Amino acid sequence: MFEFRILLRKDILILLNNIKLILKNPLRLLPYGGLLAYFFFIYTMRMKSRPEESGIQTPDLEGIPEVNFAWQNVIGGITILALSFFVFQLYRATKKNISFFKMADVNLLFTAPVKPENILIYYMARSILPALGGSMLFLFYGASQLADQFELTAGNIIFLVLGFALFFFMIFPLRFLIYTLHTKYGIMNYIKTGVSIMGVALGLMILIPGLMAEKFWQGMFSWVSSPWFNFFPIVGWSRGIMSYVWEQNVILSSCFLMLYGLAYYTVVKLVIQFSGYYYEDVLEATKSNEEKIEKVRGKKQASEASFSMNAKKQLALPDFGVGAKAFYWRNYVHSSRQDFHPLFGIYSLTMTGLGILFATLSRFDWFSHKMFYGYLVVLFVFYFMAGIGRASVGDLKKPFFILIPASWSAKFWNMIKLDLFQILLFSGLMIIPSVFIAELNWAIIPLFLLGMLGFYLIGFSINLIPQIALEESWDRILIKPLLIGGIFIFGIIPSGVASILIFVLTKKFVFGLLTLVLGVAFVTAILLHVTLDVIKKVEFKEV
Repeated sequence: MFEFRILLRKDILILLNNIKLILKNPLRLLPYGGLLAYFFFIYTMRMKSRPEESGIQTPDLEGIPEVNFAWQNVIGGITILALSFFVFQLYRATKKNISFFKMADVNLLFTAPVKPENILIYYMARSILPALGGSMLFLFYGASQLADQFELTAGNIIFLVLGFALFFFMIFPLRFLIYTLHTKYGIMNYIKTGVSIMGVALGLMILIPGLMAEKFWQGMFSWVSSPWFNFFPIVGWSRGIMSYVWEQNVILSSCFLMLYGLAYYTVVKLVIQFSGYYYEDVLEATKSNEEKIEKVRGKKQASEASFSMNAKKQLALPDFGVGAKAFYWRNYVHSSRQDFHPLFGIYSLTMTGLGILFATLSRFDWFSHKMFYGYLVVLFVFYFMAGIGRASVGDLKKPFFILIPASWSAKFWNMIKLDLFQILLFSGLMIIPSVFIAELNWAIIPLFLLGMLGFYLIGFSINLIPQIALEESWDRILIKPLLIGGIFIFGIIPSGVASILIFVLTKKFVFGLLTLVLGVAFVTAILLHVTLDVIKKVEFKEV
């Protein structure tokens, strides 16, 4: 117990020092104050529009003969997203270990006269704090938007926060346990097989009920959204905890909390029993995490050979000129080595095939067109994340970026021109035949192309601007998340909500997509203007 008090005191001193550092410049707190003011404003506006009888009215799927497919698919869709994330994290555990530490902790703690198991127990328990913080931030925003639908009581807040936080918190001890068992017994192949079987079984839970129903979309989530699925470990338990909001059954939600407590105790006991001298594995994972952070901050150059299919491929290219054009052709060569063709490769071919497959199946009423629409939204998110990753590697990391004799705007556009060509080619080859196969509105074609470009450029800009514009590392750590959050809260999320409302009111996806693209285009124009303005400062920064 004395060792735990020492570790706790160490973290308290670090927290106090960071608070003192922040208070030296109180202006850094203004974005947080603005964020809280926004949440409070939205909350009060929603409260004014609340009807006399508030609360989420959910159908009793067992007490009525008519099934509410809309509610069933919402619950099932969210559950599938959580399950996909859960299975993906378990699969990642078969690739590499995780770490609860930073290099500063390693240098301080691993050489200290403290029992290794006590250090591991303390840091595993401490990892719930980031999960609680993220859950509370999500709750504040969600509660402000849904204040007219349910009461923000103490019970609702507690169970919602715990449901979100415990889901993300429990994943990391499980991943650590998986790698620990592999280190001791070498059973990684069996674990991979088990995770794969679980993924296939979950897919069958959607496929089989969907095929048995009159329409695929009516039955695809019938089992996953049922109350019995609340007993599925981790994902179901979290849903059971959060069910307090609409069921108000404190005993049932508390039982799921007890299941989490029992599972965590079991995992910790197994980790301590089998981890042994875990320092070597943790050191490797900690060092890898530190290198990723340094690459994001620009302190260490990221390798562009990542995911290359043939990094040593030889190319015979003509003389491609001087100036900013060199960036385009340099990316062309690199893209040629990443895939079998610089403009359209195996990854694009796979995603194109999936889109055409969804369109074909919806044409023959295997499921609703909504599944195809959902795939388009997934592609928006995918290329948004691709834009974020693009800002961390590439030409900006090269010292010759500032030396090439060309305007800053020319350098910027040639740096991303190949990416834009790839996006347009892939999007066109996927959306054009899909629209005609599924007999959709032809206006979806140009709107989808513009949306793909917009989401990619937004992702690229929101990661690039803070790296160049902010002076100090602490400003980047504190303000960068708020800048990104502000773009989401005031730009992307309102556009998404407006597009959903338009879609619900008109029953026309093309009108919802038009609303989304208009909002995204407005955000893209602002961010590109800021990017072109701040990129001139790149020679004075480490990006």
